[in-house]
Amino acid sequence: MAHHVTLIPGDGIGTEITAATLHVLEATGVDFDWDRVEVGEVSLAAGGEVLPEAVFDSIRRTGVALKGPVGTPIGSGHRSVNVTIRRKLDLYACLRPVKNIPGIETPFDGVDLAIVRENTEGLYSGIEHMVTEDVAESLKIITRKGSTRIARFAFEHAQKRGIGKVTAVHKANIMKISDGLFLECVRKVREEFPGVDYEEMIVDNCAMQLVRWPRQFGVLVMNNLYGDILSDLTAGLVGGLGVSPGANIGADQAVFEPIHGTAPDIAGKGWANPTAMLLSAALLLEHLGEDDAASRLRSSLERVLGAREVRTRDLGGEASTMEFAEAVAKAIKQ
Repeated sequence: MAHHVTLIPGDGIGTEITAATLHVLEATGVDFDWDRVEVGEVSLAAGGEVLPEAVFDSIRRTGVALKGPVGTPIGSGHRSVNVTIRRKLDLYACLRPVKNIPGIETPFDGVDLAIVRENTEGLYSGIEHMVTEDVAESLKIITRKGSTRIARFAFEHAQKRGIGKVTAVHKANIMKISDGLFLECVRKVREEFPGVDYEEMIVDNCAMQLVRWPRQFGVLVMNNLYGDILSDLTAGLVGGLGVSPGANIGADQAVFEPIHGTAPDIAGKGWANPTAMLLSAALLLEHLGEDDAASRLRSSLERVLGAREVRTRDLGGEASTMEFAEAVAKAIKQ
């Protein structure tokens, strides 16, 4: 029976890495019924809106989406498509696994952690205005509901994956009320999970500790801004954004997507590395209960990268996006 899944190719290199990912997913033997919808610049060019309501209708109907990167103007223009989707569908948990991949040389070995980021409030609530002609103000919103549910997601993820420790990342030494409420909620949820170790760490110290000794961490839970920054930092520990997957999960829907951007400078050249999109697709497979297919996809990707024979340009090779995908698809079938 086919899985009904919304497909959002995205902008820039999105269409290329999406095509590559669909080719690899076909090789797993899992049957999909894709509902393709367009957003961003592609939708605008076709005479539509940046984020048509049909996108939300599709995701609500299927319950799950695979999404490519979508660009966001800086300082002006339309609001972030990514943030709007997360907020409108209440995809409150952003999960970003961070793990070394065989064949990709990095300063550290044995990194295996996860960033769990609150996705719908904090400074990303989008509540800002001009106080005077020369003063802008943004409001940081922290709620008991939002903090409690992201904390429970983090502890449940740690328990499910057999990860022994959860670290709550905060700045409650300065933002005593807002981040203080966050910590209060995490501590309360912690009581439900006596088998999982727990610690708290100020965000600036956490950044330093991550680049000194990342293997000390398991699951790190934090509010939106800290998670946005530290997830990119941790991606750098294992090879960069091009090899880093992501998932945005709510009570009723989930969207799986790489965490990198649209790379318009190489769009259409066939140079993009689809690894992050492939790993995001593996998370999608697990979400759908296709654990065996997810495992085969990951292990095949690792074998290809570990062999060092077929690589995209960002990893020092000459393979095109689709050539790399074909190598992974071939490895799955072996």
